[in-house]
Amino acid sequence: MAFNYKKSITFRLVQAAKAQRARSGAHLMRIGLHPGQELVLKVLADADGRTMSQLALALGVQPPTVTKMVTRLSSQGYVRRQVSDTDGRLARVYLTDKGSELVLSVDKAWKRLEREAMSGLDDKDRKKLRKLLRQVEKNLSISIDDDPEHESDFEPDNEEAAEAEKKGGKNKELSAA
Repeated sequence: MAFNYKKSITFRLVQAAKAQRARSGAHLMRIGLHPGQELVLKVLADADGRTMSQLALALGVQPPTVTKMVTRLSSQGYVRRQVSDTDGRLARVYLTDKGSELVLSVDKAWKRLEREAMSGLDDKDRKKLRKLLRQVEKNLSISIDDDPEHESDFEPDNEEAAEAEKKGGKNKELSAA
């Protein structure tokens, strides 16, 4: 029997992530941002004046992605780049006053999204879900190559092996006939 991906938790996780991104995009569009840009503003609000490399690390994206995001946000007047006083090779990114004001709108959009996403879940379920998602994130952050527990993921399970054996036997019978 084939793996029913539609009943898997990872499929549900992907579908939830897509729905979250779409809804988030709708909220952010109202304030003039694209998904992901709000994270740059939030990271800078936490620690202004980060380098592009520090931003990439904090956001979990590649440096060219940060460059593109910062360029767009800069053209909108939300951030500014400034060459480092101590190292002319480094550019630091700072929120502008306009960007700082927008962070408040980002917070409102996130609160609205949180309310929508968690509708129908009580506090106990929300805490449990947050804990479970942190564990899933941690699990998926582990490199499979470094984890011997996952060796069996690359081998067919007993059902798959039996089915393959059965098909192999039928193919042999057909070729012999």
